[in-house]
Amino acid sequence: MNKLDISHAKAILSEGFTFVGVCGDEIKTSNERGVRPLLSLLDSGVSLEDFSCADKVVGKGAAHLYVLLKVKHLYADVISAPALDLLVKNNVSIEYGTLCDEIKNRTKMGRCPIETATLDIDDSTCALEAIRITLENLSKNNT
Repeated sequence: MNKLDISHAKAILSEGFTFVGVCGDEIKTSNERGVRPLLSLLDSGVSLEDFSCADKVVGKGAAHLYVLLKVKHLYADVISAPALDLLVKNNVSIEYGTLCDEIKNRTKMGRCPIETATLDIDDSTCALEAIRITLENLSKNNT
């Protein structure tokens, strides 16, 4: 782990981004909510293997995506216990601000649908498919 990269990622995250990846002079940022920044990176064939990343909120769905992106070190402002367990099992070094039982949905009235969709899935490739299906269903319900 490059302590300078993770410190830099955390500092940039505090400027209002939702996702930051730092590898030396290379910086990736996003303001998109949820797992969309991670899906965009996966879809573009990017690996974050040498990156230190920082994220506002990491539920189990996002944790699966970080595993697929091959992240070795991650900081989360907020992380769920299932996400933390998954990351630890996949040898991702993790720092966090707040640990919670579950990630809430945007109305704060229940669990995040992405976390719900991946809660009982241990295989990250299977989780990716569940995430895509859930997002597709959510977008159909919002139109």
